[in-house]
Amino acid sequence: MFEKSHEHIAPFSTFLLRLFYSISIGLFLIAATLVIGIIGFRFYENMEWMDAYMNAAMTLADMGLVNPIATNGGKIFAGIYALFCGLIFISIMGVVFAPIIHRFFHVFHHNDRK
Repeated sequence: MFEKSHEHIAPFSTFLLRLFYSISIGLFLIAATLVIGIIGFRFYENMEWMDAYMNAAMTLADMGLVNPIATNGGKIFAGIYALFCGLIFISIMGVVFAPIIHRFFHVFHHNDRK
C-alpha cells in the first residue's frame, strides 16, 4: 500500500487519498463498535436506545458507564465490551496515523538514500 524506502515520495494527493481511506476505516470501526455496544446494552440491560447509545459511546471514549448495570449478564457484557473498546481504540489510532507516520519517516529518511 505504501511506497518502499527506495522509491520516491508519493505525491501529496496520494497521501491525502491514503489519509481519507484510513479515516474512513477508522470511522467504520467506530460505528461498528457503537452498534455492538448499543445492541448489547439494549439486550442485556433492557435500556432505552438513547441510554444504550450513551453507555456505548462513553465506554468507547473510555469515560465509563453512565447508567448503573443491574444484571449479571449486563456486567459481563460491559466488562468484555470495555476491554474490546480499549483494543479498538488502539487499532483505530494505528490505522488513522499509519499514513501520517509513514510519510513523516519517508520524508525524514529521503536524504539518506544513495
